[in-house]
Amino acid sequence: MDLDAYVAEHRGEWRRLEVLSRRRKPTAAEADEMVLLYQRVATHLSVVRSRTPDPALVAELSRLVLSARAAITGAQPVDWQRVPRFLAHDLPLAIYQARRWWISAAVCFLLVASAVAAWVIQDPTLPRAFGMSEADIDSLVHHDFEDYYSEHFAPNFGLLVWTNNAWIAAQSLAAGVLLLPVALILWENALSIGLTGGLMIGHGRADVFFGLIAPHGLLELTAIFVAAGIGLRVGWSWVVPEPLLTRGQSLAAAARQGIVGAVGLVGVLAVAGLLEAFVTPSFLPLLVRDAIGVLVWTAFLAYVFVLGRRAERAREPELAADGSGRPVPSRSAARG
Repeated sequence: MDLDAYVAEHRGEWRRLEVLSRRRKPTAAEADEMVLLYQRVATHLSVVRSRTPDPALVAELSRLVLSARAAITGAQPVDWQRVPRFLAHDLPLAIYQARRWWISAAVCFLLVASAVAAWVIQDPTLPRAFGMSEADIDSLVHHDFEDYYSEHFAPNFGLLVWTNNAWIAAQSLAAGVLLLPVALILWENALSIGLTGGLMIGHGRADVFFGLIAPHGLLELTAIFVAAGIGLRVGWSWVVPEPLLTRGQSLAAAARQGIVGAVGLVGVLAVAGLLEAFVTPSFLPLLVRDAIGVLVWTAFLAYVFVLGRRAERAREPELAADGSGRPVPSRSAARG
């Protein structure tokens, strides 16, 4: 297929659809025309993807199709009345019910990181196996690790940190359905932290390492563990499905709750990013910075365990219902 000829032939339809999709109140005739053009452009997008997948053209047509779909279906208003329930019930419940998974992930992570750090402290030549020279080690210990938190403009650094951590969390959640990739992600990060910690401690800079990690790292790592735990719980749901559910139904139910946790982790990681950008490199005394990190981390755990346990207890009557949603009669009632 001649891509240039195809674009020249249909460019007019694409422009017309773009014009119509931007109108707030199209007439009945324009709405009918928009629906027709939407169907045609969707077909054009499919043809381009399958025959000559030009990235720029695919991106342009995808954006056009999405904007036209939004114009046809109408924007759904945000149900702000759901926000309090989401924050007080849905989110803590989703994280609380995956607690066994993310606590186990945290324990395994810390054991691996601690073992690597202890190994590095006992064997100073070990970092060479990871491709680090003496100059690299000296630079990391005396400059790079500490300078990392202050070499960027704080707002930009916070956004960078949030994006990076959100990406790691998203990988952990998405890979959870396959189980093993989550373990690999945690393993790589545990090796990195263990190696860095071992070098810093081994060179007498433990105060700098823990002092800079604690303000943001407690909340940040916990969020990563939660993401991994939720992902593992989703993956395990199809390996060992819930009673009376097929594997597909069990996976779908766990995935829906996992999405709730994923949305909440966006905010948690944003808080961790703010701590890393503004508190960790600040001129506050070290103990004050660490105290802020511990306080925020403790508040998060209290939020999850107090509200999550309360939400789970509130759902217990629902769990005593059968598949149709009708309460199961008690034994005494059955005798009567």
